[in-house]
Amino acid sequence: MRLKILFTLTLLLLTACATTGGQRNVDSSETLARVDQEVIESQLLDVDIALFDPGELPDNEEKSRGLSMEIREAEARFIPVHLRAVMEKTGYWGAVRVLPDAREGYELLVQGTIIVSDGETLALSIQALDASGRTWHSRSYWGKSTLEDYANATSGSDGFQTVYRAIANDLAQFRNSLSNEERTTIRRIASMRFASDMAPDAYAGHLGKDESGQFRLIRLPAEDDPAYQRVQRIRERDFLLVDTLNGHYDNYYRDMRKPYEEWRKARSIEAEALREVKRKANASKALGVMAILGAIAIEATGSSSTRASTGTVRDIMVLGGLYSIKHGMDINAQSTLHEEEINELGESFSAETEPMVVNVDGEIHKLTGSAEAQYVQWRDLMKKIYASETGLEPEIMPGTTDEPEIESNNTINSDATEKAPES
Repeated sequence: MRLKILFTLTLLLLTACATTGGQRNVDSSETLARVDQEVIESQLLDVDIALFDPGELPDNEEKSRGLSMEIREAEARFIPVHLRAVMEKTGYWGAVRVLPDAREGYELLVQGTIIVSDGETLALSIQALDASGRTWHSRSYWGKSTLEDYANATSGSDGFQTVYRAIANDLAQFRNSLSNEERTTIRRIASMRFASDMAPDAYAGHLGKDESGQFRLIRLPAEDDPAYQRVQRIRERDFLLVDTLNGHYDNYYRDMRKPYEEWRKARSIEAEALREVKRKANASKALGVMAILGAIAIEATGSSSTRASTGTVRDIMVLGGLYSIKHGMDINAQSTLHEEEINELGESFSAETEPMVVNVDGEIHKLTGSAEAQYVQWRDLMKKIYASETGLEPEIMPGTTDEPEIESNNTINSDATEKAPES
């Protein structure tokens, strides 16, 4: 009996380790888990995916060749958008959104750091936690990709598709381990965290924390509570603006996809060529240099009859050597070209973007700056809107310096979010 209990505890421990931490090496057999029947709306958790931490480049000169922090910054936007698309295909989630950073009111938050990304290897550190503060898991995912994987990648797919599938599958597995009541509680806590962020004096007492520091629900507001209804309306506006922000990320993703894929392929080719040169010592550029030097040696040391009889051979050696050198240089140039294109995309995204106009109860608010800066302004604006409606003093978000421009326009009554017209 004691052995049976020990075996059961060991099995549970191994299962917990498999879902909460460690490193997972993903292979090509990973397939995406999907729902076998439609999930009712009340059980669909919304997911916020924060932009990833770009991590650090390798210290090793060879491993860091062709990499840059500019590309890492671009990947930190690209990877969350692709992960969002994969998670949406599973059918287990409600709205899946990409955000500049974590925000109060999330139901499930996914955060990531890029450990390795060099075209051949993708390693990501992923942490997921729900609104209660419970960590679902904190794990690293390692995947390899070949030129064949890139060639077989279809539209909407990726050379590292199995890594994304593994992340989505683990999140779905933990989600499915929860009871309906637990998922409902997560959604309620998320709603109250948003409300207490908007109006801490009014709603902070609706939540508490247990001994482990996780949030617990003490009570809910009355359904007809007018202040809470205002908070819910503001939250709906937040969803609308975040959806617009995701349109920016979608455009960036589409623009980056082709040059990014070509850059990864070019770097993979270059890395393989460099390894081949090291292994054989007479390939590519090295072989070309040796051929040219050989031709020069014949010219310099051979007799007149030798030079005459080997003229054609020496020409072929020189031409072949030049071709080998040019081939290596072309690979380098191709990689640099795609690298520059990706850098330009990152710079254009971070620069001033088209102002976003939001209509709130007949007032036009213009948000300016980069897409991420606009969202910071919007989060501050939401608190001001709630304060103006309730007479409470707003709590300004730290780091916000610019006031959103406000124009009165009582003829517009919708809460739609739209782009500002081009000047």
